[in-house]
Amino acid sequence: MDAALQGAPQPDTIPTGFPSLDRVLGGGLRRQDLSILTGDVGSGKSALALGMAIRGALRGLPTMILSGEMSEPRLLERALAMESRTSVDELRAGQLSDSARAAVGAAAVRLRGLPLHIRPLAGTSFEEVVAALDAVPRPGILIIDSIQLVGPPRTAAGSQEELALVARALKALAVDRDLAILALAHLPRHTPFRRDPRPRLDDLGGMGAVKQHADVVLALYREEMYQPAQGMEGATELIVAKNRNGPTGFVDLYFYGSWLRFEDMLDPER
Repeated sequence: MDAALQGAPQPDTIPTGFPSLDRVLGGGLRRQDLSILTGDVGSGKSALALGMAIRGALRGLPTMILSGEMSEPRLLERALAMESRTSVDELRAGQLSDSARAAVGAAAVRLRGLPLHIRPLAGTSFEEVVAALDAVPRPGILIIDSIQLVGPPRTAAGSQEELALVARALKALAVDRDLAILALAHLPRHTPFRRDPRPRLDDLGGMGAVKQHADVVLALYREEMYQPAQGMEGATELIVAKNRNGPTGFVDLYFYGSWLRFEDMLDPER
């Protein structure tokens, strides 16, 4: 407490790299917590999680990503676009101006040698997650893309029970390994055409176990996806739908679609 009063970060707190969000969360994500990042298809969940991972690794925090959605080369390609502020389409096509090529080169130098570990997620069993953690130095944060692709710790009657078992097991793993876990989640019960299409806790499914075991639930909402004529392109609400140890609310982000990069609108990264 004395250290916090003097401005030092809490030892169990993992900053997300987005200052407005960290202020709402009391400094960031916390060790031994299970946090969920959710949103509709195409809202940018993977991009935001990768942005958090890179910002953490740049501060020297050992970070692991288990991805069942993208391969390591594809994630690193996104990381280069994100850090160099270069169009990912131009990067893939190799159509870069001299200035863009220099920016990509500088980003590659910054990313080289970071404590950022990327592993595939096959979804064969829950032991796959445990084995991945055993294979690298102790990470501060584990990012899983996505919770629906994690194998359950034991046989379940159906997909919803599997999801409930995985949520419970991930929370226990966060406590046992003293690390922060951020799991991306789809919204099986989301209805995009309802009056307010913002994601809700009940949209997570899993018989209520996901919202019950999660300490923090973050939900992405981009109005332009539902009301193109009204929503400002790129404007994003990151809703803190659940925060076991603090307030709920939302923070304003901006999504640069061509770079696959989110920025804090109140405190952008220079």
